[in-house]
Amino acid sequence: MIRSTVLKLCLAAALVFPSGCSLFGSSSIPTEAPPLVGMNEPPALLGEPSDELERAALDPGSFTGIEVVDARASLDALLEAPDGLSVARVVENSPAALAGIGPGDVLFTVRKLPDGAETTLGWPSDWRDVELNTPPGTEIEVSLDRAGVTKRARIALVPRLKPAERVAAARLREDQRAGIVVRGATEVEARKAGLAPGAGAVIVGLSKDSPWRHADLRFEDLIVAVDSERIAAPDVLIEKIRGAGKDAKLELDLLRKGAPMHISAPLSHREQDMSEISIPLLFSYEHTRNSSETSVLLGLFKLERTRAAWSLRLLWFMRFSGGDADRLEEVGS
Repeated sequence: MIRSTVLKLCLAAALVFPSGCSLFGSSSIPTEAPPLVGMNEPPALLGEPSDELERAALDPGSFTGIEVVDARASLDALLEAPDGLSVARVVENSPAALAGIGPGDVLFTVRKLPDGAETTLGWPSDWRDVELNTPPGTEIEVSLDRAGVTKRARIALVPRLKPAERVAAARLREDQRAGIVVRGATEVEARKAGLAPGAGAVIVGLSKDSPWRHADLRFEDLIVAVDSERIAAPDVLIEKIRGAGKDAKLELDLLRKGAPMHISAPLSHREQDMSEISIPLLFSYEHTRNSSETSVLLGLFKLERTRAAWSLRLLWFMRFSGGDADRLEEVGS
């Protein structure tokens, strides 16, 4: 009675859940999704554009002497919104050093004195935006955390004499909902788009099944905003994709060869590729995208099917099979 009840529950679960069912325990299953088949990353887009000479000709902006990085230290924290910028380095005798700012400080907000609005800092591009859009001679005030104590400091900006050090663009992969690879925009790309260095997301990879490919997103499109939110780093786009609802579309503002465009980009989800039912000695069934196999009573009856052929075995020695021919059927005109 108990075995019959368990069997019925198992078969019912197998019909509902594509992940499979086994009467006497289950084998180990993958903990991560496999790589997407057909992810196309053109070799020409594996590196950044060779635009260093063009970058060197840009207005270098103002200088604070601060180099910042993402303040989120742990992997768990990286799943949350950023809160502040960690000071990685302070140039000796720079305005920041004279203001008493040091490595390890976490910057939270900044405002231009005397009466500018306070701006929250979260991404490295936010600090570069301050340096590029604040004239030399301006004084700014930052709030910061040092060993758990909140402080304020004033920095007097000076002209930057040479371009900021080039920072390698981040390269991120999203293969659950959109099937894309993006990298951060270079300083030249970002500033042409009206963004701060480090902001924006350039498409450098597309899966053959990506819904964004079918929505006419193309390689080298520079996405500048998603759902009207400025992309301060490629992470913003990835987080928007991961947090979207089941049938959501993202509203993307982008530049294609300098021309502004707006595209509604749908999101998909991973196909369930395999289902399996196993009742030891009595019945087993396994299904993948391209084939299925059914076996009953230790193989007394076994049926295998693929898209191109089938094979049926009875009583271990009787076998019937068939499959596609090497030609198409004739059809009436």
